Amino acid sequence: MTFKVTDGEQGEWAVLRVSGELDLVTSPVLRQRVHDAVAQGRHHLVLDLSEVFFCDSSGVGVLIAARRLFRSCQGGLRLILPARGAVDGSHVNRVLGALGVRRLFDVYPDLAAAVDEEPLSA
Repeated sequence: MTFKVTDGEQGEWAVLRVSGELDLVTSPVLRQRVHDAVAQGRHHLVLDLSEVFFCDSSGVGVLIAARRLFRSCQGGLRLILPARGAVDGSHVNRVLGALGVRRLFDVYPDLAAAVDEEPLSA
């Protein structure tokens, strides 16, 4: 499976759907797409990671940097990490949990849940 990031919108939320491996080679692509969203004035982002089947430390670094970026502009970042996204569960969910950083993120099981609440106004 090749790495892919697709754009979308859901109300006030920009949505980036990510699929494939999030690693040293592909994480700069996601980092740039996150920065592009902010440059376009989007301060509320949902990252759908349900189709990411591998994530290394560089991918986690992008997620943490994205969280910091959206907090700095009084925005919001939400992750879609289904508990059972793949047959054996979401790889990203397990990696974030193992590293002890999952608690830093607002995590939702699907897009409907992630965009259900309105983003907090700055």
